This record gives sequence, structure tokens and C-alpha cells, in this order.
Amino acid sequence: MKWSEIFGSIQDFGEAVLINPFDEIRAYELTDWWGANTVNWIFMLICSVAIVYWLMQIQKHNNNNEEDRNPKAHGFLGTNSDLEHRL
Repeated sequence: MKWSEIFGSIQDFGEAVLINPFDEIRAYELTDWWGANTVNWIFMLICSVAIVYWLMQIQKHNNNNEEDRNPKAHGFLGTNSDLEHRL
């Protein structure tokens, strides 16, 4: 098996399986404008529900005081001695 065959099979998979649904949606938009926009609104509704759920979970964790809000709570910010040394 050659490398060109492997990359050719990856290309075939990408064109036949991964990109095909987008081609079908594009073709659907040309035949039925309202239907294609309905699909877009459904996607936007799903994203909106996910964002609202995510914000509610963040609010729940904030109300339980589970987050350490100290400026040096996370290790990648350095240690207190580093902060005092720089000032």
C-alpha cells in the first residue's frame, strides 16, 4: 500500500461522507428557500438552548461558591512571591 493510496482514500472519505451533507443542504436551499431557512433556525434554536443551559450551570456553581476567585488561585498565574517580587 502506497502513501498516495492512503491519502486518496482519506480524500474520498472526506468528499463522499463528510462534505456530502453540506452539498445536500446547499442544493436544498436552491429548491426550497423556506425549508433551508427553517433548518438554520433549528440550528440557532439548539445553540441558544445550549448557551442558556451553560449559563444556568455557571450561575449554579457561582451561587454555591465553588470557584476560588483568588487572583492566584490558578497555578499558571504564578505564586504570591512572584507577584511581590515583580512589584
